[in-house]
Amino acid sequence: MSDALRELYQEVIVDHGKRPRNFHVLEGATHTAEGFNPLCGDQLRIYLRLADGVIEDIAFQGQGCAIAQASASLLTLAVKGMRQEQALALFARVHALLTEGPGSQAAPETLGKLAVLAGVWEFPLRVKCASLAWHTLRSALAGDPAPVTTE
Repeated sequence: MSDALRELYQEVIVDHGKRPRNFHVLEGATHTAEGFNPLCGDQLRIYLRLADGVIEDIAFQGQGCAIAQASASLLTLAVKGMRQEQALALFARVHALLTEGPGSQAAPETLGKLAVLAGVWEFPLRVKCASLAWHTLRSALAGDPAPVTTE
């Protein structure tokens, strides 16, 4: 990873970790899911308002490390307004970036602001922190009532 991307990664993670966007209970949510990362202790709940296959609104609440909070915050900004299929396709690309690295099928330059998550790949113990919100989103979209776990 370039020094510029590494610096941006650190700035964005700190910013979204301290001041997560869309951090609240979403009244009128049509879909919710709960996620837990037992390794780090991260816990979160995703709230969606889905209408005609479009994510009209999204929010989350929970507690966890800065990477888990930042990833959830970035996720809410990225998928709001997307069709369900687009959000699931984005999940696959972000998951590939986190687990396979910047050389994966999900080239960071095609992910916009989510490209900063490429930095997580360099810290294998943190991949589950960053991916928790994304797995929880997928579960919420599927209407799966079982809590998501990264283990």
